[in-house]
Amino acid sequence: MTAKQLFTSISDDIVVNKIYEIRNQKVMLDSDLAELYGVETKRLNEQIRRNLDRFSEDFMFQLTDDEWQNLKSQIATSSWGGRRKLPFVFTEHGVLMLSSILNSPQAVQVNIQIVRIFTRLRNLLSEHTELKLEIANIKKHLQNHDKNIELVFSYLDKLIDKQAEPRKQIGFKPDNL
Repeated sequence: MTAKQLFTSISDDIVVNKIYEIRNQKVMLDSDLAELYGVETKRLNEQIRRNLDRFSEDFMFQLTDDEWQNLKSQIATSSWGGRRKLPFVFTEHGVLMLSSILNSPQAVQVNIQIVRIFTRLRNLLSEHTELKLEIANIKKHLQNHDKNIELVFSYLDKLIDKQAEPRKQIGFKPDNL
């Protein structure tokens, strides 16, 4: 059997739901990655500590207590039991680097899937940005139209006010009238 046959595919939705945005970066928790790779979190972190020189701060970082509390409230994690240390999170590049230290067939397949999902998310984000720019451009044009319409109405109001005032008579008036 090949590695692909041994590994049962994980739904993309499951992987996408394990991607969080922290410090304006898309990241995955060490515990979620360990679960996807089929290893204990403790073993995953051991491998990372042995290869710490491969993981710079833009690849992996440890959450602060506030970030962890906030994340726990979002993912409904129990406040008692569980972790004793703050978790590590991995950016897309950190996940790629994990593939170099984890050599199991399942880890390789999961990494490929995760990288594809990160790529799709990046593409969606760029498309979303383009749409935001187009909408902003349309709003700008509409605001200009609104200003022009207001200007036309203000001119019309002035003309109507002028017509309501009595007009000065022009021309020759005989004295006896």
